[in-house]
Amino acid sequence: MSRRFPIIWTILISFALGNCTPNLPTGTSSPISPTISPTTPSTQTAEPTAQLTTINPLTGLPAADPSLLQLPAVLVSISHFPVTARPQAGLSFAPYVFEIYITEGATRFLTTFYGEFPAPEAPILGSCDVRREPFTQTNLILGNQVWLDANGNNIHDTWERGIGGVCVNLYDKTGALLQQTTTDSNGYYGFNVEPGKYFVAFLKPPGLEFAQKAAGDEESDSDVDPGTCRTDALDVSSSLLNVDVGLTPLAGSVPAPGSELPLAKVGPVRSGRLVYADIAAFFPDSCLIYAFASAEVLVHLPQCFFVNHDIQGGGYMLDISQLVKLARDSQKPDQKIDYASNVYSDEPPPGGMDASRLHIFIAWLNQSEWRYDPLYEGWWRYVDNADEQTAGVVHPDVDRLTGRQLHFENVIVLFAKHDVISPTNLDIHLEQDWVGDALLFRDGKMFKIRWSTVASDEEVRTERRKPIQFFNPDEKTPFPLKPGHTWIIVVTPETTVTEESAGQWLLQFSQPPGAK
Repeated sequence: MSRRFPIIWTILISFALGNCTPNLPTGTSSPISPTISPTTPSTQTAEPTAQLTTINPLTGLPAADPSLLQLPAVLVSISHFPVTARPQAGLSFAPYVFEIYITEGATRFLTTFYGEFPAPEAPILGSCDVRREPFTQTNLILGNQVWLDANGNNIHDTWERGIGGVCVNLYDKTGALLQQTTTDSNGYYGFNVEPGKYFVAFLKPPGLEFAQKAAGDEESDSDVDPGTCRTDALDVSSSLLNVDVGLTPLAGSVPAPGSELPLAKVGPVRSGRLVYADIAAFFPDSCLIYAFASAEVLVHLPQCFFVNHDIQGGGYMLDISQLVKLARDSQKPDQKIDYASNVYSDEPPPGGMDASRLHIFIAWLNQSEWRYDPLYEGWWRYVDNADEQTAGVVHPDVDRLTGRQLHFENVIVLFAKHDVISPTNLDIHLEQDWVGDALLFRDGKMFKIRWSTVASDEEVRTERRKPIQFFNPDEKTPFPLKPGHTWIIVVTPETTVTEESAGQWLLQFSQPPGAK
């Protein structure tokens, strides 16, 4: 695997078992090789911790604070142009992000915040450089994630985030060092291995302690012995993607973050578009936030809250505290929020076509990519710089609030009719009782599906809309999304998505006639 960090292969720093924090030379930024013993360490298995959680219907995952599921969604119009708007703040916290075409070669995002509010973060980092490249599978995979056990329950809750820059070493069954790597900005690491027996060892960052080993089920507990800094012997005969590690702050110690906290704001917020009215209707009682709109558009949009139309830095930055207040103010007494409309499954559906990359060509100066990372079992987002000199050259996209790599479990290309109202205004038809084609990218596959805003019997009876639904081509049975976050790019029916080579897909946007 290629790396951008220096590796000192000839220097091995050894330390006694039970002391997993060696003294590093000042400025050291290299994987460290802890001494390990091939003998099996002692283990203590705790009784599994019961978890009482409520599922967020927009992600299929447990919510950290189930009470937030009773607040309506907050929809925020976020700018993608000018380039100074990037990286945007808050995209990684939105269960749904809709990317829409706004003419003149530009797209804009409508984020759906529900069940969790964005929060600034200065991530805790390990002792090595953060890995910046996606993982490329060439053999069986051994790996998973190093995560911060923020609540100290020794269980990896779905909302607990990873720790970047943790040094990770791979050994064979005799204790010989085979490979070294580090975790990426979301805490993921991986090795390509042949079938065999291995140990994985981790360099514990200062101020942190390993979580209790084997405190729950295999998919959610920590697999490292705190005394030896390594796993038990791992017998690998197929890819093993559950070798995860929890780290907790030492008693009385709060590890220093990697940098100062970013501003607690989301955005940049820009003007509204006609299709926002259709999407807001998916989410009853939701609050739509935008920076005003043209007169022909404004008359059709819900008017929950306007922000200043300030284009400096790409648009107005909205305080998160204001976002929270608007959600609470939108809550109606005795009104139950029910956004459950789609189904989720960890297991990928049968069929589909191989997909490892989706290149999105909206315009010469508006190109992006999604690349599948098998460690995440999700898609990294890449963006260009909208620059003539580097057109088509993309780089990893991050969230301004956290600095972490932006990734989504589902990427959906949604084909919808676009009518030209004026050269710079489009009416994109996502209103009630429409259907259309879509492509779903999940688990390294591309599936042909259908979308629908047709009101169900329940919606007709209750007069309460629900979010857009995704179906099998028969339009009768729901098509399962992968639990996690979903990015929906809305394009014209004339847009083409073609396979240029094995697993490499190209979307070429077709602009509606008459648009500027």
